[in-house]
Formats: sequence, structure tokens, C-alpha cells
Amino acid sequence: MDEWDTDASERLGKQVHFLLEVDKLKQVYRQTYLLDQSRKENDAEHSWHIALMAVVLGEHAAESDVDLLRVLKMLLMHDLVEIDAGDTFCYDEAAQRSKLQRERVAADRIFNLLPADQAAEYRALWEEFEAATSAEARFAAALDRLQPLTHNCMTQGRAWQEHGVTEDQVLARNRHIADGSPALWRHAENMVQNAVEQGHLARSTD
Repeated sequence: MDEWDTDASERLGKQVHFLLEVDKLKQVYRQTYLLDQSRKENDAEHSWHIALMAVVLGEHAAESDVDLLRVLKMLLMHDLVEIDAGDTFCYDEAAQRSKLQRERVAADRIFNLLPADQAAEYRALWEEFEAATSAEARFAAALDRLQPLTHNCMTQGRAWQEHGVTEDQVLARNRHIADGSPALWRHAENMVQNAVEQGHLARSTD
């Protein structure tokens, strides 16, 4: 085997090892219920769903020239850190305080399973998503928040009720959807209002 073949084999080996490792994402369960309420969804299902949402809803991004491939890469990469760090419930204030630190440690391990160039690219995409420093990151984050909100609305607020979540918490958590897509935020606000009116989400108290 010549030098080129050796290098190629090593690169492919790292890529395959990474792909096998991230299969563990299928074992990380979230608080969001499937629409039939039979169980909670896992992270891999969530990542697939929001990637599909990006393809279908791309026309509603705040900026018309958003790079959809970059959005898709972010959505497929952003939750891989939860293989090590676990899913942190967005309304768990105590767990949220250590979330970024735990996830950065996980990012160091998981992305570095890849060849150096891919490790650098995907880690940078993950950081960009977390910081919401681009139109692509803001649209990706909007979809990441819209999907569980939609599931809560369509399951009669089951997860919200289990955790005592209120209208003001939902609005505060999800208002940044508007940064990525004003149209999707208007849709989300309407869903939240309907959930409150139907008694599926506790009304805010002054």
C-alpha cells in the first residue's frame, strides 16, 4: 500500500469511527413527546426533523440569501455533544448554568474523532450555532426552538404541564425565533396563544 492509500485509509477510518460513535444520539431522549404521545423523542429524531424543517421552511428565513447547506450542517451537528453531556431541559435553570461547559468538553472529544479539517469545520459550526453569530445560525436556532414548541402545542401541552411551565416562560424562551424568522415567530405566538386559551399552557400571572 503506498503513502496515499495509507493516508486515505486512516482518514476513512476516522470518519467511520465518528459515524458509529454518533449513533449513540439515538439513545439520548428529550422531554418532547412524539405527536402520538406514545413516548418521548430522541435527539436523532429531533435533528432529522429540524433538518427537514429547514428544507421545507427555508423561504421563511429572515434573510433571503441564507446558506441552506450551512444551516443543515449546523442542525445535524448541534446536538451531537449531548451524547456525552446529555439533553439539558431548557426550563431547568440549575442545569442550564453548567450546560455550555459540559457541552464544550463533549465537543472536544466528539468532533476530534474526525480528521483534523472536518473536526475544525464542524466544531466551528457548532460554536457558530451556539453564539448565533450569523443569519444561518439564527435560522437554525429558530427551527430548533420551533419544533419542540410545536410538539407541545400538538400534544395538549403535555411536557409543559409535567414540568409546570407557564406562558411567560415559553414566550421568553422562544422569542429569539424572531431573529431567524419573523414569520415563524408570528406563527409560534399564535400557537402559544391558542394553547393558553385551550388550557394546555398555564397563563402568565402578573
